[in-house]
Amino acid sequence: MSLNRCMYLFSRLQRHISPRAARITSSCHVSSSVLHKQHQAGSVVCSRNVSSNSSSPKPPDTSLFVPVPLKTDSPVDGSVGAELTQPLDKSQLLKMLNRFYKRKEMQKLAADHGLDARLFHQAFISFRKYVMEMTALPADLHIILSDICFGAGHIDDIYPYFMRHARQVFPMLDCMDDLRKISDLRLPANWYPEARAIQRKVIFHAGPTNSGKTYQAIQRFLAAKSGVYCGPLKLLAHEIFEKTNTAGVKCDLVTGEERTFMDPEGRQAGHVACTIEMCSVNTPYEVAVIDEIQMIRDLSRGWAWTRALLGLCAEEIHVCGEPAAIDFIRELMYTTGEEVEVHTYERLTPFTILDHAVESLDNLRPGDCIVCFSKNDIYSISRQIEARGLECAVIYGSLPPGTKLSQAKKFNDPDDPCKILVATDAIGMGLNLSIKRIIFNSLIKPTINEKGEKQMDTISTSQALQIAGRAGRFSSKFKEGEVTTMHRDDLLVLKEILSQSVDPIETAGLHPTAEQIEMFAYHLPDATLSNLVDIFVSLSQVDGVYFVCNIDDFKFLADMIQHIPLNLRSRYVFCTAPINKKQPFVCTSFLKFARQFSRDEPLTFDWVCRHINWPLALPKNIKDLVHLEAVHDVLDLYLWLSYRFMDMFPDTALVRNIQQELDDTIQEGVLNITRLIRATDSAITDPLQTQGRTRGNVGTFGSNNVTGSKGQRGQGGSGEFINSSLASRLVRDGLLTPDLLRQLQREWSKDTDTDDQNNDNKGRRRKKKK
Repeated sequence: MSLNRCMYLFSRLQRHISPRAARITSSCHVSSSVLHKQHQAGSVVCSRNVSSNSSSPKPPDTSLFVPVPLKTDSPVDGSVGAELTQPLDKSQLLKMLNRFYKRKEMQKLAADHGLDARLFHQAFISFRKYVMEMTALPADLHIILSDICFGAGHIDDIYPYFMRHARQVFPMLDCMDDLRKISDLRLPANWYPEARAIQRKVIFHAGPTNSGKTYQAIQRFLAAKSGVYCGPLKLLAHEIFEKTNTAGVKCDLVTGEERTFMDPEGRQAGHVACTIEMCSVNTPYEVAVIDEIQMIRDLSRGWAWTRALLGLCAEEIHVCGEPAAIDFIRELMYTTGEEVEVHTYERLTPFTILDHAVESLDNLRPGDCIVCFSKNDIYSISRQIEARGLECAVIYGSLPPGTKLSQAKKFNDPDDPCKILVATDAIGMGLNLSIKRIIFNSLIKPTINEKGEKQMDTISTSQALQIAGRAGRFSSKFKEGEVTTMHRDDLLVLKEILSQSVDPIETAGLHPTAEQIEMFAYHLPDATLSNLVDIFVSLSQVDGVYFVCNIDDFKFLADMIQHIPLNLRSRYVFCTAPINKKQPFVCTSFLKFARQFSRDEPLTFDWVCRHINWPLALPKNIKDLVHLEAVHDVLDLYLWLSYRFMDMFPDTALVRNIQQELDDTIQEGVLNITRLIRATDSAITDPLQTQGRTRGNVGTFGSNNVTGSKGQRGQGGSGEFINSSLASRLVRDGLLTPDLLRQLQREWSKDTDTDDQNNDNKGRRRKKKK
C-alpha cells in the first residue's frame, strides 16, 4: 500500500472517530430550561419531607431495560480497518470475546458505569453478535481487535468499544440523571402554578353517608358566581347538573363521553358539573366542590382527586368525604401553605344492625336490597326471587346509566309491584334509593392489590359503611334503616366490621402525565410506550404521602396497539381510554378504532354501524344481554374519543342517538332478566342442578334455603350459585366440552333412573313382607 493511500485512510479514520464520540456524549442531554421550568414553577411550596428529597435515588429496575436492536449496515468508512490491517479470523475472534466476558475486572468496571450483571450480559451478547455478523467493522474497532489477535494489544482494550456499543443498545445509560429528574414526583403541588398563585380557602365537610355534607357544599356552589362540581361518577355529575339548572342556575355538564352546554351557541356557563378526571385546572372559579375525597387513596383513580385538590384554581375548595381523611388533607394542604376549615356532620337518620340474618329468600320484605359482589350472584338470586312470585329490580356496574336510573325508579315507585332490589356495591354512590333493609349476600369481594393482582378479600369498614348507609335515607319513605346478612355466619363478621373505626387515609395517588412521558420518549425514542411507563415508574421518586397509581390497564392498551403506527401523544390518549379490558368485543373495537385512526380515515356513523351490526335485536338470553352491554361500552368509547379527536370521530350526535336506543333495549332486557336466565340455563343445562332437583338437594334455584357452606360463600357467591354454575363455568373455561357435558348428563340421568328403580323395588319388597 502506498504512503499516500495510508495517509488518506488515517485521515478518514480520524474524521470518523471524532464526530462519533461527540454524538455519544451529547445524545442524551435534556434541555435544562425544560427541567428548570418543571421543578421551579411553584417556588412558594414548602416541603415537609426534607429527608426524602435529600435521599439517594433508588437504583433502577434494569429488568425493564429493553435492548435496542442495532442496524448491521456497513460503516461509513467501509473496509478501512481490513485495508490497514487484514481480515479477522472469526474463530479466534470468538474465543477472544468470550475471554473478555469472563474477566471479573471488566464486569466490575462496567457495573461502575451502570451495567449490572443483567445488562452486562445482554450488552455482551449484542456486542458479540455485532462483531461476528458485521461484514465490515468500524475501522477503530477492527484495528484494536486485530492488534489483540496478534499480541500487540491487551484484551481489556476492548472495553471502551464494548461500552460504546452498550450505550447504543441501552441509551438510557447515558441519560439516567435526566430521566430521574423527569420522573421526580416529590413536589406535585409545583405542577400547578396557577393554583399556587392564589390563596385558596379549603373547607372540609366530613361525615358519614346521609349526613347532608354534600348538600351543604352544593348550597355554596349554587350561591357562587362560578363553580365546578367534581364527582366520581357520571350519575352524580348528571344529578348535580339537573339540580343546578332546576334551581335556576345555568350549569354545563362535562364527562368523558358527554358535553352539554346550556347556552345555544355553545358558550360556557359559569357553573359546570363534571366527573373528576375532566375538571379543568386552568379555569378560575369562585367555588369548587370535590366529592368523595376518600377516593384519593384509590389504587387506580386516586391521581384524579390529587390533581383536583392541588390544582383547581378556585377561591374556595369544598371537600366532602369521610372523617378518616381529615388529618391527611390537612397534611397535604400544609405543603401548599393553605389551612383547612373542618365542618363535621352526623347521620340524619339512624340505621340498626339486626340480631338475626335473613337466611331464606322467603323472609324478604318490601324495601329490601340484597347486595352481591358478583354479577352471577345477581342472576342467581333474582331468578330465585321471581320464582317465588316477587318482582325485583337489578342494578350492577356494567349497566348503562339510563338502565340503572330506570331500575332505581322502578324500585322507588310506590305504585310499582317491584319492592325488592338486587344490586352490587354500585348502589354505594350516585343513586337515590328508597331502601329499608340492606342485606349482604356475602362479605367477600374481589379487589385489586398494590401489585395490580386480583384477590378475594373481606370488605373494609369504609366499604361496609358506604353500602349500609344506603338504608333509611332522609329523603326516602324509610326514615330508619336496617342492616343484616343473608347467612347467619356472616352476621357476627359484619357487626365486627361495622364496629371498627375506618382506617385513616395516609397516601394520595399520582400518575405520569403525557408531557412527562413525551420527555422520556425524547431520550428513549426506540422504547415502546408500555416500556416507557414501566421505566418511569421504576425511576420515580415520591414523598411518603404519595404513591404512583396502578398502570396495568394503561399498559394493557399500550401493548395492544403497539404495532399500530401512531404518534406518541395520540397513542397516550388512546391508552387512557376508560374501557373494560375483560370484554373481548370492547378490546377488539378499541383495536379497530386505533387502526382506522392511524390510516387517517374518519370513523363515520356508517362505519360504526357496520362494526356493531346495527340495528341490534332484543336479547334472548344472558349472553345476548352481556353483548349489548359491551356494544354500549363501545359507543361510549367512540364518544370519549370524539371529544379528543373531533375530526376523526365526527358523528357524535348520531352515535349518541343509537346509544340511547340501545339503552332502551338493554332496559327491556333487564326487565325480563329472569326469562333470559331461564333461556341461558336451557341452552346449557347444569347436571349438578338437575341432580339436585331430582334428589331433593338444597343449593338449587328452586330451593327454599339459600344458605351454603362457608367455604362456598368465601368465594364470593352463595352455595347455590356454585352448584348452578359449575358446569357452565367448566365449559366456558375450556375444561369441559359440550359433548362431554351431554355425556355426563346422560350418565347422571341413568344413575337417577337406577336409584329411582332401586327405591321402587325396595318399596315393593317392604309391601310383600307386610
